[in-house]
Amino acid sequence: MTAAPLLPWAEFVACATLIAIAGPLLVRYGDAIARLTGLSRSWIGLALLATATSLPELFTGISAVTLADAPNIAVGDALGSCIFNLAMLVALDALTPDPPIYRRIDQGHILTAGFGIVMVGIVGAILLASRTELDFRILHVSAYTPLLPGLYLIALRAAFLYEPRVLAKTPEDARHSKISIRAAVLRYLLTAAVIVVAGTWLPFIGVEIAETMGWQTTFVGTLLIAAVTSLPELAVTIAAIRMGAPDMAIANLLGSNLFNILVLAVDDVAYLEGPIFAAASPSHAVSAFGTVIMTGIFIIALIYRPEERLLGAIGWVSVSLVAVYVLVAYASLLLGQ
Repeated sequence: MTAAPLLPWAEFVACATLIAIAGPLLVRYGDAIARLTGLSRSWIGLALLATATSLPELFTGISAVTLADAPNIAVGDALGSCIFNLAMLVALDALTPDPPIYRRIDQGHILTAGFGIVMVGIVGAILLASRTELDFRILHVSAYTPLLPGLYLIALRAAFLYEPRVLAKTPEDARHSKISIRAAVLRYLLTAAVIVVAGTWLPFIGVEIAETMGWQTTFVGTLLIAAVTSLPELAVTIAAIRMGAPDMAIANLLGSNLFNILVLAVDDVAYLEGPIFAAASPSHAVSAFGTVIMTGIFIIALIYRPEERLLGAIGWVSVSLVAVYVLVAYASLLLGQ
């Protein structure tokens, strides 16, 4: 292979490295803001941390539709990130010693997961409806798009009202903090800027890789770009498990999925050629419904709380999640554009 085909892969690795480094730092300063302001940790995990770790999806999507004219990259990244986040549950299962993770986390996560099923299901339906007489529009935006931010806000409010308001700090914690609120906010913004730059760079690299390798942009967006933009979630998830905070890890993953669907609404507004759901491949509906199935498996596991493990490593839930992920990946490669 010559140097030219290797160049986009080198750029890809550079982006991945930047995001992998900036992601945990963003979470650290976000947590510092939480301690200094007194926000509850559950709210931070679902809203602030999930938003922070999903910044790559936001700016990748915006740059994909405004600069790279690649709607398939934008839609594939958002939905692919949702699938990748749920696939991380397999890593949590493997990294969590007995009792299994589904017997250790709170069943309140079903609320967030339920909202995720509704929002992703709506996106899948919009992708299919955009090819029929049900394709209603408001200027260049799909008439269904306002449902997504509305449901996102309702989900955050419902989670806020459901979760006990346990403060993340006491006045004593704030007094002995090693960083001021001003410094925490500044470092948070600077770290976010790094993710913005890397996220804006990614769609161009994705298109270049697709052209170089002869891959469909649907496949690249759903798997390759989605995996890189999900690196902050992966870093936060592993850190939370090592800290003995599985509920924080789960809240971050589920909250990130809600934010990823919100990103699609932003992308639709930013894409001036028409509704992004009509421009993107309908095969993305496979990713949407795959996400719904994987979230359903998670809810079943959370209610059933299985204890059995295969070969002492992972449970049947993880095997099911991997099977769905592989099927969606194959479908994206087979049906994508």
